Amino acid sequence: MDVRILGGLSVREQGVSITPTSAAPRQVLALLTASADQVVPVTVLTEELWPSGAPRGARAELQSYIAELRTLIASALCGAAPADPAPGWSDRRTADAILVSQPGGYRLDTGGGVNDVWQFERAAGAGYRAMEAGDLPRAALRLGEALALWRGEPYAGVAAGPRLRREIERLEASRLSVLDQWVEAQLGLGRHADLVSELSGLVARYRTNEPLHAHYMVALLRCGQYDEALTVYERLRAALKGEAGMEPSARLRRLQRSVLTVRNTTVRPVYAPRIPAQYSPVRAGLVPAGSVG
Repeated sequence: MDVRILGGLSVREQGVSITPTSAAPRQVLALLTASADQVVPVTVLTEELWPSGAPRGARAELQSYIAELRTLIASALCGAAPADPAPGWSDRRTADAILVSQPGGYRLDTGGGVNDVWQFERAAGAGYRAMEAGDLPRAALRLGEALALWRGEPYAGVAAGPRLRREIERLEASRLSVLDQWVEAQLGLGRHADLVSELSGLVARYRTNEPLHAHYMVALLRCGQYDEALTVYERLRAALKGEAGMEPSARLRRLQRSVLTVRNTTVRPVYAPRIPAQYSPVRAGLVPAGSVG
């Protein structure tokens, strides 16, 4: 089974789509993919479908959605059946064996197929380990591979209830974490000029995300665009104050002071003044510790 979540729900069995067009069965399938190969309790499914309380007959309605999904799976299997099936093929590949009824719930058996969330998590894990080892080229490669799996918003087009919303928030947080580390690896490799345009779009999208704004300021600082870096800080400050009534963190304030110091230095040294270490990657050995580079 091929499960795609990172940019709209797409589930295929033997290359044939089993993603329903109607909203409720689509929502049920989405929740089953969020816990693929694990039992999803009926109580979880009903809470997702009816967050304000399940109506009378909810269990029967849920069973009708399961039946609709099994019909789609059966149609996909029928179209994919080999011309000369091996003994026992139909017993192994049935709709009931793929969407399994178990005590208290249902399980979607993916058969070890492709799942883009699992691919994302594997690539991200490899990237994090490379960062910890100081291997910035490999980190940038594997983290970039993880980000490339995203085609848009997770579960786009699905009417998300409370459970799916929490899963969407988890995936988005994971994506931002990977993005933060990927940018840090790119900065450590001296690719600040290549990042400026992309970071401009990212900070416009994530108006209160401090790590991305810090990376953008560092990239601009290294490109000699001091006033632009200070403008980024002021926009972040205004967004934080307007949306959360907060000021930027002490780390961002120190970074702002570093930019001011560089801009106001009449004769700039070979290496610019100190900026917060977490915003100045030095593990590649390309930038002296404690300097901008």
